[in-house]
Amino acid sequence: MAKSPSSLSAHITRLEMTSPPKASLPMPVNIQTAIMRTTEIPLPFYRHLYRQVGARWQWVDRLRLSDEQLTATLHDKRNNISVLYVNGAPGGFYEYFCQDEDTIELSHFGLIEHALGLGIGKWFLLQALYAIWTLNPKRVLTTTNNLDHPRALQLYQMFGFSPVSTGTGIVRPLSDKELLELAKRG
Repeated sequence: MAKSPSSLSAHITRLEMTSPPKASLPMPVNIQTAIMRTTEIPLPFYRHLYRQVGARWQWVDRLRLSDEQLTATLHDKRNNISVLYVNGAPGGFYEYFCQDEDTIELSHFGLIEHALGLGIGKWFLLQALYAIWTLNPKRVLTTTNNLDHPRALQLYQMFGFSPVSTGTGIVRPLSDKELLELAKRG
């Protein structure tokens, strides 16, 4: 019988941004990129992106949702997903949720492994923030933790986010059984 993976303790930082980023970065050279907003993203494609981006950082919450729960979350008109393509292949995504007209949460942001190390992470985050700020919120929120990319907190702060609270949480990695169920779902 397969053993369940041990739970992990996470130090969580919640951040807030109250004005658009002042930074500007050129588009990466010698790399073909495209960012496409997707509406009613197919669940298998979303799960693939989420898993490819988040597996190394212990992103598990959305993978545990039923098809019905995930559909309701992703297809909520307040939720927005944009996919980064790098040299023709999916290279990452960002997702934000409009809580109300004043507050937007950058709920997910990341790159797939083949897009790491190409110098596009900062540029891609800036594109996500530009897209969010076109909606004229009063504040943008995001959350990161110590299980995330080691430079995630630094990157968010570089573009104008400030920590507003910290705490701890427990992350329960996917079990072998859950991974098998995900593989069957597609």
